[in-house]
Amino acid sequence: MSFVKNDNQQLTLLDSTFNLTEREKRMLEKSWAKTFADKVFPAIDEDIFSVLYSEKASRPNTPVNVIVGALILKEALNVTDDEIVEAMAFDIRYQYALHTTSFKEQPISDRTLSRFRARVLSYETEHDVDLIHECVVKMAKEIADFMNITPDKQRMDSLMVAANIRNLSLLELFYTCVANLCKVMNERGTELPEEQHHYIEKDDYNKCIYHKRDKDATERTITVMKDADILVTICDSTGDFDDTSEYQLLIRLLKERTIIDDDGTRRLRQKEEVENPSEVLLNPSDPEATFRYKAGGKHLGYVGNVVESVGENGGSLITDYDYQQNTYADNQFMKDYLNDQNTFSDDSIIVADGAYSGEENSRLASEHNLKLVTTNFTGRKPDEIYADFVFTDDGHYLLKCINGYAPEECRYDPHNDCSIAYFKTCNCENCPFKERCNPRFLKTRVRKEVSWKAVGRAKQLQYMKTEEFSEYAKFRNGVEAIPSLLRRRYHVDKIPVHGKHRTRLFFGFKIAALDFQKLLDYSNGLYNHVQNEETA
Repeated sequence: MSFVKNDNQQLTLLDSTFNLTEREKRMLEKSWAKTFADKVFPAIDEDIFSVLYSEKASRPNTPVNVIVGALILKEALNVTDDEIVEAMAFDIRYQYALHTTSFKEQPISDRTLSRFRARVLSYETEHDVDLIHECVVKMAKEIADFMNITPDKQRMDSLMVAANIRNLSLLELFYTCVANLCKVMNERGTELPEEQHHYIEKDDYNKCIYHKRDKDATERTITVMKDADILVTICDSTGDFDDTSEYQLLIRLLKERTIIDDDGTRRLRQKEEVENPSEVLLNPSDPEATFRYKAGGKHLGYVGNVVESVGENGGSLITDYDYQQNTYADNQFMKDYLNDQNTFSDDSIIVADGAYSGEENSRLASEHNLKLVTTNFTGRKPDEIYADFVFTDDGHYLLKCINGYAPEECRYDPHNDCSIAYFKTCNCENCPFKERCNPRFLKTRVRKEVSWKAVGRAKQLQYMKTEEFSEYAKFRNGVEAIPSLLRRRYHVDKIPVHGKHRTRLFFGFKIAALDFQKLLDYSNGLYNHVQNEETA
């Protein structure tokens, strides 16, 4: 299938809008379809997806902007693939929004959307390039221009995205992995040992998990673990199952949850023996999902990060986003975002909570002419007197203390990332800050260890008491609505697929749908303003 741009969007004599009455045309002009057709659809860059198609002359592709637009509408209007295919066939609002009113037959079929998603995922797996992210971010920039939103004022927040899986017990996890491999072995004609044949029988899961509760769960898990050892030995001897995910997941499970003692026997790991407990296999249905405690809750799945730009008129738009396993740190999201940006205009700010803070992030933001403000403090609080300590530009050597005294000697300790300074005893004996500074008095001089990081954190504490900081904190609170909207309106915790790449694709379209809603609210506001002026 070759790539052809959808440039032919002129009205024909058979255009379905010609059959509408004047009243129906006015209703169509006032609907969401008008805003989507005029602002969202033209902003979809088809060229981004040209890499998915053949360069050889062949049957042309279904218009990519129609497919992407349909997937955005699917999330915006909370409908299924089948429902949007039917709607495009019979609802002129969908046809108008996607510029297909002149098509003799609508170009979307029941398999078009799923095949397109499969193409995008295949390309991402092979080239590690997220085309949907590229498309959504580029589209957001064009919409932002229309809404007079610049990246001068931004705020960032993250949200936990639940994986659509169940957190299995260790017994259930072992049983599921073993049973899955047994079924694959049976399908490929490998004869199973008689003791393990029951795994492919119907209702065996209930028999093993629920009908034997009189036996200890750990003992039953050990039995299944031994069966797993036997099956892995058979697979290793044939070498016919290395390409199957079922075999690889069972190998991973044995490595993560069991250990081989010095005498060669395999046993279950104790809880404290499990390495990287947040990243172990939780459910074979979604092997990429991770586990994390946050804000007093347990989360199984992924984490999304959003960057919202706010205009002078109060309008806002999500102009960038990221999506990772939920063990990904917030300050790493900030670092990734800053590394991908160009230089900002003067007086540009980005506001986030304390989890996004860090000396390196502040330095990166400064290099991009951006002011990073974090609205709460994490970790141990240093004494505020350190804010008046003066360091060299590289942050390695202390030049002056709070009283303005320069050290006699100073060296940098790279292991602890701090400056070790030596002062005259007379400088520190009568210092009013001696108790708070707490230096170490030696026989002939005074030793003080202090890091540039502590100075930066002390300055942050001072800044947090200013009126300017209070305004930034109020500004950041607005981004808290984004996670709530994504959960309530766009059902981000109920994505009907598994795996990081697949769920990230759906997450991207949900972000685009939310931006469309923000654009729609903005357009309706402009329309109402014009109407009020005309009637005034």
